[in-house]
Amino acid sequence: MAASLAALLQARGYTVRIRKFDPYLNVDPGTMSPYQHGEVYVTDDGAETDLDLGHYERFTGVPSRQSDNVTSGRIYQTIIAKERRGDYLGATVQVIPHVTDAIKEFARADTDDLDFVLCEIGGTVGDIESLPFMEAIRQLRNDLGRDRTSFVHLTLVPYIAAAGELKTKPTQHSVRDLTALGIQPDVLVCRCDRPLPDSDRAKIALFCNVRKEAVIPALDAKTIYGVPVQYHVEGLDRAVLDSFGLDTSATLDLSRWTEIEERLSLPEGEVTIGVVGKYVGLQDAYKSLHEALVHGGIANRVKVHIRWLDAELFEQDADGLAAQLEPLHAILVPGGFGERGSEGKIASVRFARERKVPYFGICLGMQMACVEGARNTAGLADASTTEFGATAEPVVGLITEWMTEAGLQTRAAGGDLGGTMRLGAYDAKLANGSRVAGIYGSDAITERHRHRYEVNVHYREALEKGGLVFSGMSPDGELPEIVERPDHPWFVGVQFHPELKSKPFAPHPLFQSFIAAAVAQSRLV
Repeated sequence: MAASLAALLQARGYTVRIRKFDPYLNVDPGTMSPYQHGEVYVTDDGAETDLDLGHYERFTGVPSRQSDNVTSGRIYQTIIAKERRGDYLGATVQVIPHVTDAIKEFARADTDDLDFVLCEIGGTVGDIESLPFMEAIRQLRNDLGRDRTSFVHLTLVPYIAAAGELKTKPTQHSVRDLTALGIQPDVLVCRCDRPLPDSDRAKIALFCNVRKEAVIPALDAKTIYGVPVQYHVEGLDRAVLDSFGLDTSATLDLSRWTEIEERLSLPEGEVTIGVVGKYVGLQDAYKSLHEALVHGGIANRVKVHIRWLDAELFEQDADGLAAQLEPLHAILVPGGFGERGSEGKIASVRFARERKVPYFGICLGMQMACVEGARNTAGLADASTTEFGATAEPVVGLITEWMTEAGLQTRAAGGDLGGTMRLGAYDAKLANGSRVAGIYGSDAITERHRHRYEVNVHYREALEKGGLVFSGMSPDGELPEIVERPDHPWFVGVQFHPELKSKPFAPHPLFQSFIAAAVAQSRLV
């Protein structure tokens, strides 16, 4: 909802930024299991953040920053560090004012050049851990004034099949609890799976003390990228602007979103992409990847079907690997951590290489492509990665130091896990005449990273003799960023995460090219 509202405000000419407040006590999502939390999103400045920031970027095109996501854990970590330093001069440190002041500081930081800052609080009204955030935004209204703040509350209006009707009581109780905390919503967004009758809107408005026009139905949409237009039709942007006393008659340009909807609803073909991964049981673990593949389909005017394949099953049933992969028009091995499923991923790389099926390896997927190439085309049968244990041929190894704008970064094998990887945007130089240089239309790129292990550049000569070319390197020539096979229809591995920068209105060039290769493959099958 926050991302769609921001997109609507942009369509009216306003500048926006969205921030996510997460009440859990983890300092950041970086060490959380993808099965519990889904994808960890990474910003240009190296923050490991909530996956919602990916939605924010995909809908607004505004690059997220470290200051756009904060957790209770980070708030408390900051306050405790100050207390240990003596910054509070011996005063008793309390939730009010110290915790709430810290939350308000995060809400208002780096916002001077913006028209709107949208702050989304995760969780549900009544959660114990979210109470400091609720209190902070209550105080923020007093600090800024009613003409500069608006409260938008997202609620559920469930359909009870046995009664055959939508129930407004959950919304009424949620607003009552919110009001008890000192927060009166200005706009209510009501999630429902069928049209909200006019009588129910009037009932909600009456019980919840809001204008009927500010009760906005939020129905299921055919595609997530149809939500901004749908919200506009229901009047969300007008209700929010009204709450600020702003003009609602200004020109609105939604052509970006209507064109995306048209391309998604009227594709000119379809392709099937196999994603061979470790966390396929929870698709949110690969949320940005899923969306980037859809964006590639938008660019090529085709519908993308994604087949999620558990790499571990390929290890248990080698004979079934070909049966699963043969119908696919392209294969992608995404990032991940740990040894589980690695041999299945390597087998998938070999299948793609030998059968000339388009292959895209991302992060660990690039590393597995290098291990496969070392074993099967470079004659290094014992090739592996030190991530999985000691190996005689460490084609992939732990990165212990690298250069950044801030200087040399060093890491120890036994150090903390959180926030210690090579994180954020780094430059790369592309080889002249390479496939990737043609795809990017440039010989210099910047992409986002999140990894601890790197392909060992000392194996470059052996791998290139086997046909796997190092076509992208760090500016100092020490860290391999991209590999490709010139003798293959489309075989590219990248150490970074290009999916994090893809948007429906600006598909990432690698995904656009990958899906184009899948379209070409579909015509051969």
